Amino acid sequence: MSISRARCRTVGAALATAAFTVLSCGGEKGLGREGCAGACSSASDFLSSADVQRILAQGSVEAQARGARATLAVVDRVGNVLGSFRMNGADPSFRISSGRAVRGGLEDARFASGDALAAIAKAVTGAFLSSEGNAFSTRTASQIIQENFNPREFSQPSGPLYGVQFSQLPCSDIMRSGSEGMTGPRPSPLGLSADPGGLPLYKEGRLVGGVGVISDGLYALDPDITDIDEDPDELIAVGAARGFMAPGDRRGDRITADGRTFRFVDSEDVKSGAATIPALAAIPGATVAVDGFFSGIIRSGIAFRTPESGFRFDTGTFADLKGVVLVDERNQNRFPPRAGSDGLLTANEVISILRNALMVANRARAQIRRPLGSAAEVTATVVDTAGEVLGLVRTPDAPVFGTDVAAQKARTAGFFSNPQAAAELQTVPRAVYPATGDSVLPGSSVTLMRQFLNDPTALSNGLAYSARAIGNLHRPFFPDGVAGRPPGPFSPPYSNWSPFHVGLQLDLVINAVSGSASGVGCAFLPKIRNGIQIFPGAVPIYRGSQLVGAIGVSGDGVDQDDMIAFLGLANAGVALKTGIANAPRERRADLIEPFGLGTRLRYVQCPQAPFNDSTEHNVCADF
Repeated sequence: MSISRARCRTVGAALATAAFTVLSCGGEKGLGREGCAGACSSASDFLSSADVQRILAQGSVEAQARGARATLAVVDRVGNVLGSFRMNGADPSFRISSGRAVRGGLEDARFASGDALAAIAKAVTGAFLSSEGNAFSTRTASQIIQENFNPREFSQPSGPLYGVQFSQLPCSDIMRSGSEGMTGPRPSPLGLSADPGGLPLYKEGRLVGGVGVISDGLYALDPDITDIDEDPDELIAVGAARGFMAPGDRRGDRITADGRTFRFVDSEDVKSGAATIPALAAIPGATVAVDGFFSGIIRSGIAFRTPESGFRFDTGTFADLKGVVLVDERNQNRFPPRAGSDGLLTANEVISILRNALMVANRARAQIRRPLGSAAEVTATVVDTAGEVLGLVRTPDAPVFGTDVAAQKARTAGFFSNPQAAAELQTVPRAVYPATGDSVLPGSSVTLMRQFLNDPTALSNGLAYSARAIGNLHRPFFPDGVAGRPPGPFSPPYSNWSPFHVGLQLDLVINAVSGSASGVGCAFLPKIRNGIQIFPGAVPIYRGSQLVGAIGVSGDGVDQDDMIAFLGLANAGVALKTGIANAPRERRADLIEPFGLGTRLRYVQCPQAPFNDSTEHNVCADF
């Protein structure tokens, strides 16, 4: 895959592109294999068992230098836990807290012997949010899931990935839960983490995994990015990652969104020296077996895009577009394109929607990737009205987190656009908050929604909702980010809100997350079995006025995700002429103006000058 799909128009542009190409797969100083960006990984790129022991030993030595006792975990790029180590004297318990004195959700939940779960979640986050084109950490995650972007930058919209923390869950049908050694993508025991102390790991510019650390007994976040923290978990992780750190030009602090730079780490001021690191066996402590995640025996990782990883290049339908598919232990595509279980979409229509989404992605100018001019890297998923996955395909270097999130987004758009949404939400069992025992009926959100919109038919009238529109309704302020305004109907009021207590999204899955109940997937409803997602990147699919499915896209900037889903569907409809299309304009949720608030919902938002090979603007306006 070339560094840019742009057609160079000038000698200067060509020289600039060439310069970026030389740096595109660099090691820690930005130098490395020439001529690739996002497709460098090969079957030789993985963490060996010796690498894993070295990383755990380096982190433990840094903890000793700080007078701390830590638990550390290392995962490969698809989430297999390769090692988990608890130093003698480390506290095996931890508590979840945002520091906002909030009651409800996961706030103040305590895990008596869950330190390894926290470390694994941090390691998975570092690996899953990153790629060859971007390196994000759990500190980055903290920045992009809060009520304002940036946190405490008041009267600004919420973080671009608001809600992503409740993805990658073990109850998801997209993730591969179960015995150690299965193909990926593997789940995170606690979803994605916003607690500093999780970093991606690289070898010569190629992402190979992540490391996570907990040493303070607290699973939290950074509510204020205006200061520079000396966070012990993060500094221990930096020490652990020595020799495997992300290339400098790929880190979050070299990438912008909405004019803001992401955070990667606040400090790299480690106390331990690099000269002499003892063998892991010489450090007081022991590996920690974690049921369903790690046997207790340190092992090597799996190279990305090999069948053993669960991801490989397609050899059929999407091969000419360099599409990547998910495979099982027999190397069979887990989600090959097929007709809808409800009979409303044909297999050929699913293929066309996904192919057109890939073609849009391959032209799109990426938001969160380096070098500049790279194409977007995403996962695209089509579901039917029953929430069944009809097809899933990825670009080669798409971040792994988008695999689960694309399905969450598609199911969210399809579910809330379905006239049965209200009735089905009212069947979900009570959500029980583990710290207090308080409970809430997720179905009560139907009443709140109808009051908020002054519409007694809301969620049963077949109005078309995108993931962006549902996100508008799921923020602690409406309009989004405007302090002092009321919450959306799916969110608690800001006085009792936190990233660990967001409202309906968590209420739907909290019983599964806490292990207090079993049911169909995460949300106890087949149509949204891996939970819902509340940031942009999905639209429902219609044939005339009939809902027939939905497409979800995830992996790049949220406006890019929106555009790839919206235009991929529109272009497929134009090409096929079978009637599939985006929702009729008169049915879309952006016609809604919540009662007395003077602001409409949003449906999709496509980026300005979105393509590398064109000067087109307003590309979504005609559909």
